[in-house]
Amino acid sequence: MTQRDAIFPPGRQALYEINRYSAAVRSGDLLFVSGQVGSREDGSPEPDFARQVQLAFDNLGAVLKAAGASFDDVVDVTTFHTDPAAQWEILNPIRLKAFGEQPYPTWTAVGVTWLAGFDFEIKVIARLPQAA
Repeated sequence: MTQRDAIFPPGRQALYEINRYSAAVRSGDLLFVSGQVGSREDGSPEPDFARQVQLAFDNLGAVLKAAGASFDDVVDVTTFHTDPAAQWEILNPIRLKAFGEQPYPTWTAVGVTWLAGFDFEIKVIARLPQAA
């Protein structure tokens, strides 16, 4: 079995250790990023939805950066929402700030009933840039 090349951003290691998962795993030139949520420093959900979404994107950005990538390298996005119809208007400007330039990544939005106390989660696949 091939060893997993796990990627972790600085901080938040307790969250990964407690729940026993990697922030991301590199496979060749692809990076598979675990779902990122808008947690506060203590790991609890940020109660303000807009801030929760921004924190999830910030956490995602930290994972991408730790792997030498950015939002420009993301090719596939899956988001999970506890109330997609009500939340989309708040989410849309935040996502466009991160992925505002064409070509856009593919995107799948899924309505769910439970996210461990959170209302939004984002996971992505990115193609890692070639080393110069």
